Amino acid sequence: MKVFLVIDGEPVGKERPRFNSATKRTHTPQKTKDYENLIKWLYQSKVKYHFIGYIKMTLRCYYSIAKSNSKKVKEQKRNNVLRPSKKPDIDNVIKVIADSLNEIAYKDDTQIVEIVASKYYSDRPRVEVILEDIS
Repeated sequence: MKVFLVIDGEPVGKERPRFNSATKRTHTPQKTKDYENLIKWLYQSKVKYHFIGYIKMTLRCYYSIAKSNSKKVKEQKRNNVLRPSKKPDIDNVIKVIADSLNEIAYKDDTQIVEIVASKYYSDRPRVEVILEDIS
């Protein structure tokens, strides 16, 4: 089985837990929680497939093109001559998506045994997620 999910909007990376010195507890930043909840909701409403065995995850992260860029630079970005080397780091985008889909798309993200991830520019920022069974 192969499933495809699009998360519209600028890619978001998993932020480090924050420590509250008053309560001596850690908490996940709200931006991360909100993005994880969006991913869960999208998967549950659009896909609904639950993987049992090994999984290959492919992510294509599309970052927005700055309006202030020259026409030449915008064209280079659209044609992948220039690629994003900016935050969030791709490993943090992988982490937030893999963690979000725990117990929804699969029992645990330890089932993911292969990952392909790439960053591009686009006029429509988004993250495309492909999950597929590996036999």
